[in-house]
Amino acid sequence: MPDTKPLKISRIEVDRDLCIGAAPCVTVAPGVFQLDEENKAYVVNQKGADDETILLAAQSCPVQAIKIFDEDGNQVYPEV
Repeated sequence: MPDTKPLKISRIEVDRDLCIGAAPCVTVAPGVFQLDEENKAYVVNQKGADDETILLAAQSCPVQAIKIFDEDGNQVYPEV
């Protein structure tokens, strides 16, 4: 049986080169993501939502510009 411990996000990164400003991340987790003056997403508060919501926001990105890392430093989304 696979290990299904709850996800604990330790780090969120936005690849600004990939970001196209579609903003579903802001819609899903406005406490975590905002758009700057270049219409690129950035993290305003890494703890601005629960981990499931943050992961959902990352998964909503049409270009997978948001990387999520667990407490061990492993990239959990998008899968590498």
